[in-house]
Amino acid sequence: QVQLVESGGGLVQPGGSLRLSCAASGSIFSILRMGWYRQAPGKQRELVAVSGSGGSTVYVDSVKGRFTISRDNAKNMVYLQMNSLNPEDTAVYYCNVYMNGGRNYWGQGTQVTVSS
Repeated sequence: QVQLVESGGGLVQPGGSLRLSCAASGSIFSILRMGWYRQAPGKQRELVAVSGSGGSTVYVDSVKGRFTISRDNAKNMVYLQMNSLNPEDTAVYYCNVYMNGGRNYWGQGTQVTVSS
């Protein structure tokens, strides 16, 4: 089994920054992708950013230039640095890890609220 634990969410004013962290533990091997998704009230879950095993990254257009995904492979951790936050970024953010063999895991989610 694999466990993903997110941290770093909270309330921040528009223009502020937050850094999300996700720690993966358990039966971890052959991680292909680590990433972040988010789900706002009344909306479908969407990809925010993903990091491939070769270092490639993909971002949703709305966060390009503001968010940065990074990972520490030795520690099985993935981070999301979020700058210039705006109210449209308010959502529950979920960590995702996809491993070889179709093993796909989700964290429990962490709330990010951007409001003055």
